[in-house]
Amino acid sequence: MSGTSPQPILIVGLNYAPEPVGIGPFTRGMAEGLAQQGHAVRVIAGRPYYPMWRAYDGFGAGWATSVEGGVSVTRCPHYIPSQPSGIRRVVHLASFTLAAMAPALRSARLQPGVVICVAPSLLSVPVAWLAAKAARARLWIHVQDFEVEAAFATGLLKAGLAARLARWVENRLLRLADRVSSISPQMCARLVEKGIEPARVLEVRNWANAPQPDPTRGAAYRAQWGLGSRKVALYSGNIANKQGIEIVVEAARLLQARKDLAFVICGEGPNRARLEALAQGLDNIRFDNLQPAERMGELLALADVHLLPQIAGAADLVLPSKLANMLWSGRPVVATASAGTGLHAEVQGCGIATEPGDAAAFGRAIATLIDDPALADGLGAAGRERAAERCDRQAIVTRMADAIGDLVEGRRRA
Repeated sequence: MSGTSPQPILIVGLNYAPEPVGIGPFTRGMAEGLAQQGHAVRVIAGRPYYPMWRAYDGFGAGWATSVEGGVSVTRCPHYIPSQPSGIRRVVHLASFTLAAMAPALRSARLQPGVVICVAPSLLSVPVAWLAAKAARARLWIHVQDFEVEAAFATGLLKAGLAARLARWVENRLLRLADRVSSISPQMCARLVEKGIEPARVLEVRNWANAPQPDPTRGAAYRAQWGLGSRKVALYSGNIANKQGIEIVVEAARLLQARKDLAFVICGEGPNRARLEALAQGLDNIRFDNLQPAERMGELLALADVHLLPQIAGAADLVLPSKLANMLWSGRPVVATASAGTGLHAEVQGCGIATEPGDAAAFGRAIATLIDDPALADGLGAAGRERAAERCDRQAIVTRMADAIGDLVEGRRRA
């Protein structure tokens, strides 16, 4: 329990549980963690859809409020494109913004001390700002992903007038906040580069949410998927453009002569069908859906090597949330990240980072760890220690609660 006095907190964020990967689990963890510290937390969220980009069963098409884990959650209807590209993605985000406006303003009547907006989507910031103004509250923007720059990196946004406008809007929205946080040192530094005063920037990492590592727990998956005694290189998570997962298929092709190694990709997303087409003819790679959260420990234990591909240019725009669980599992990581980037620094000493797009180097790194168990064990143990040090949920939420208390006290003194 932090020293912060309990108070109402409003969180506005598109993604929320039961989405199993991406931003949703961390917004839920933030909300429930603050509620456990005695705060009255309300969340305005969208209908769950990620990463499949289709609405989950059991959630109606209208507005609905329920109490989940001690948090009041209002879910809003919004457009969900099956192929989220270009204008469809913008309409998707804008539709949530419009749907969230009324419930956010109603929640403002409860006089929250702080309104937290989780980005993506920055388009939700005006809703959070209006609610904060109505409640005379502080506004906090938590940046999980620099979506404008990620749109450039993935080719969704091209240079020109629209790009300049998008960057201008991003900067204007970020500067509305009394506090801006992000999930890595490099992303916090980028906020300062964008003109946010350093005193207003705070690092709030995503935490490890996997169970205690148990090396024996992958046996059920080995039997279920017929993997036998082969070593496993595992990717689990969203399958979208910014991940650059094609390099996993290319590495599998380069290493297909090795009968002691299998590649496993567990995930869903708009890029999966194309990825499966690229893997046609390979007998050393298998695809499966995202696995249930209650089996996360088993899946992590299945891996001898975790794979963390990322396209060039994205390594400082987002710190993949799955990395914390990879490190926590005690298994080494092979990532694609250039030297000097934030992702490279996060992986260094806990795995091997290769240049994005270099499938040969990526494959060699995997083979090196498979062939040198002592090296793999040492890197995995270092990752486990790093995760315990940096990715403890209780410590992270307590730090955030203390910062919320400081903001509220500052408002009272103003």
